[in-house]
Amino acid sequence: MRKLASCAVLLLAAQIASAQESSEPPPVPKLQDAATDTGRAYEKITMTEAVRRALARNVTTLVALAEIDRAQALLGEARAPSMPSLIGNAGYTRLDGDRVLQSATYDFTKPYPPPVIPGPSKLLAAKNQESASLTLNVPLVSPSTWVKWSQAKTNLMSARAGNQDARRTVALLAARAYLAVIAQKRQLDINARALATDRAHYDYAHIRLVGGVGNRVDDVRAAQQVASDEALLSASYTALARAREALGMLLGEDRPIDVFDDLDLPKIHADPTQAVAARSDVVAAKTRVQLAEQTKKQGWADYTPTLLGQFMPFYQNPPSLTVPETGWQAMLVLTVPFFEGGIRWAQNKERAALLNEARSQYDALLRQTRSDIRIAVEEVSRADEAMQSASSAARLAREALDLASQAYRAGATSNLEVIDAERRAHDADTGAVIAEDNVRQARLDLLAAAGQFP
Repeated sequence: MRKLASCAVLLLAAQIASAQESSEPPPVPKLQDAATDTGRAYEKITMTEAVRRALARNVTTLVALAEIDRAQALLGEARAPSMPSLIGNAGYTRLDGDRVLQSATYDFTKPYPPPVIPGPSKLLAAKNQESASLTLNVPLVSPSTWVKWSQAKTNLMSARAGNQDARRTVALLAARAYLAVIAQKRQLDINARALATDRAHYDYAHIRLVGGVGNRVDDVRAAQQVASDEALLSASYTALARAREALGMLLGEDRPIDVFDDLDLPKIHADPTQAVAARSDVVAAKTRVQLAEQTKKQGWADYTPTLLGQFMPFYQNPPSLTVPETGWQAMLVLTVPFFEGGIRWAQNKERAALLNEARSQYDALLRQTRSDIRIAVEEVSRADEAMQSASSAARLAREALDLASQAYRAGATSNLEVIDAERRAHDADTGAVIAEDNVRQARLDLLAAAGQFP
């Protein structure tokens, strides 16, 4: 009788399990192995290599280098009027006929009117004329062009300082893109682990349901959690692909670039005084102030006269009455600007306004530099504390998940506690990744604020 009762119980359990199994939702579709990537082969580079490539290939640095070449060309243009110049001219003239001056005398021995006696003729302009000349211009006194030459030199210095500022900006963008890839890879690993954990829980709940021990509610909850994790994992793959593509674009590559995960930026001591002297953006702003001051001080050159020396040897064939076959001439040309419609007054006013703008921007940048250092120091300290707390929270959440899973397997609780523990563990791991990324970003900010990066 006892054996028959046991068989009846097993048969009833099998029928219940079969009925529950027939109304069971379709199995959750499985993605690729959560521990692997999409199977593509990516080039992995270090942060140092990433910064080097960005500085060599990024369009911003290439444009900055082109601006230096342009400033050098403008320097040559500004210097040219202060240097001697030699100009050659040659010409050929064809007339319809010779221009002749006919002389004549009167024969007063004859009755009036006296007859005209033709005399010798002189050639005024030949039918065919050839001429050539060389003109040497030497600026003897030209303060305005000398000032423009000096300003062009300072402008070249400003362009070089601007190039260093552009390199700093590009290096920071490349470093942040590098850290973004690391953060996305860490987040993908967390989502993959969460999916693996929830899938194991789903498998266990489903086996209990099929065996007649569990219930359909637990099975559906576990399946829903797996589906949510798979959606998060798919989004993580997309975010990682975007981060890799963004890094490749910054490095001037036509392909995605991967990074190494083991990156630890140093924690430094920042001195605001040293940062002011080391930061390239501060140096560039200071150079612009110097250029504006120099331009304003040299406004006196607009009121000075200029003296130009000119020497011109020439050749004329055939010679004329006024021009011999060969010869030369020299001139001194003095130019004195008396009135020009008020343009010089307007130019001085513009230079004063530009100087005030440059000084205001430089002072604001100095204040911003000191503020950046103070914020970065505080940020690094707080980020380290937050990362320690987040790591502890993640460790405790995983421990709570293990305890909830053990209790569920022992039948002491429902899977609601397990699913809640899984979500809390996932959120804690995500918080730990965010805290870790914040530490890296804070240390990068401190390096940049102190002028020690790149």
